[in-house]
Amino acid sequence: MGKIIFFEDKNFQGHSYECSSDCSDLHSFFSRCNSIRVENGNWMLYERPNYTGHQYFLRTGEYPDFQQWLGFNDSIRSCRLISPYRGSNKIQLYEREEFRGEMLELTEDCPNLFEKFNYHEVHSVKVLEGSWIFYELPKHRGKQYFLKTGEYRRFTEWGALNGKVGSLRRILDSY
Repeated sequence: MGKIIFFEDKNFQGHSYECSSDCSDLHSFFSRCNSIRVENGNWMLYERPNYTGHQYFLRTGEYPDFQQWLGFNDSIRSCRLISPYRGSNKIQLYEREEFRGEMLELTEDCPNLFEKFNYHEVHSVKVLEGSWIFYELPKHRGKQYFLKTGEYRRFTEWGALNGKVGSLRRILDSY
């Protein structure tokens, strides 16, 4: 069971809202979000309602201001609890849309996709097992994208504006 607490002000001050499940529109519960306490679980937060906009992965811990979760601003409008998963992880990356072109299969985190495999962009993906986070830049930095088990025929299906993927990591049960 997950639990996350959103605070309107920095350092866990001001109006707060406690959540324990997915919520597609948080706007009626708080007007801004400047700190978060994740008491249990792994969460994906979204800048806009209906799981759109900038995405932020948070695990159990305290985040006293939005820069701590690499936020671009104080807007959090939807959240998703990521179900625990204890199995293996497997993902296939394709250089072109619709699963065409060269394919690369990974079962482990990759902090620098270009250095390790000479990949600059990923245009389609099959997540065969587990859940993954894509990062726009190497070393798990930049914009983040959550991918659960399934097929993504083009980068827009995981919320990206382009195919740039600098690093990726598995979402493990306990981070």
